Amino acid sequence: MNRFDRITAILIQLQSKKIVKAQDIADRFNISLRTVYRDVRSLEEAGVPIIGEAGIGYSIMDGYRLPPVMFTREEARTFITAEKLMETFTDLSTKASYKSAMYKVKAVLKSAEKDMLDSIEENIEVRQRTTPFNKSISNTLEIILNSISEKKIAKMEYVSFNSSEPLQRRIEPVGIYHEFNYWYTIAFCHLRNDYRHFRTDRIAKIALTEEPFKKEHYSLKEYLERMPENDNLETVVIRVNKPALRFLLEQKYFNGFVSETDEGEVMEMTFLSASLDAFARWYITFADQAEILTPKSLKDQLKTMVANISSKF
Repeated sequence: MNRFDRITAILIQLQSKKIVKAQDIADRFNISLRTVYRDVRSLEEAGVPIIGEAGIGYSIMDGYRLPPVMFTREEARTFITAEKLMETFTDLSTKASYKSAMYKVKAVLKSAEKDMLDSIEENIEVRQRTTPFNKSISNTLEIILNSISEKKIAKMEYVSFNSSEPLQRRIEPVGIYHEFNYWYTIAFCHLRNDYRHFRTDRIAKIALTEEPFKKEHYSLKEYLERMPENDNLETVVIRVNKPALRFLLEQKYFNGFVSETDEGEVMEMTFLSASLDAFARWYITFADQAEILTPKSLKDQLKTMVANISSKF
């Protein structure tokens, strides 16, 4: 990247956040701090009203806006890929907001770029096996994110994995993350008086209250870094015949899948399970094609289950 393109990109980066640290700019462009200072000085000399505070970072004076941005063809192509992902993996409200933003982005594209996007739009598709949100709620993510930004308690009805009836919960969300085709929120739960992970498709109802948070919370990143690893989890090792692997699919992730080793005709798989009873009930669906190596307590549990099943025939 030449210096002119880098300085333009730095200006865009400065407009993207309230405060931008010099080190963040240096890391992004793989340049020294001295080069960052020189490039910022060039922007100031060009009339950009940049405010710099030692130890804090750079900001641009309120009211200053860069004229319409020009995108490269590569950048323009990513818009369609992102739009397809947003259509599949987010709720209706977030999808609608993104589509509205995309109209504004496409409005500044050159005619050739618009034609290029039209030509490839029908050639990108994202397929989703699961439904990441309750179909009766259109704005789950919006409410959770509003709860985080406004620091107001959200109330919801939540159906846990081992229950068929929803429980009333009052939560203080820390953040959201996407994993294994589902969206989750980590939140302080007033019912349990502790932090819990909630899967968004199990939220039956959710609404924002006017009640402020009762606690100060770590950021999502800090929470995940501080979360004890493998707490109260038990290691399970099984061998599965390869033809049976197609029956496991994403269900293995919900049951604590960690790793696997190819052993020829079988795959040796390791799990960290929070509930051996739940694991046993899942395992029994393909038990004729698998073998438990450890722990012995899981083997004993399966024997009891099989005996109970046999007694009913």
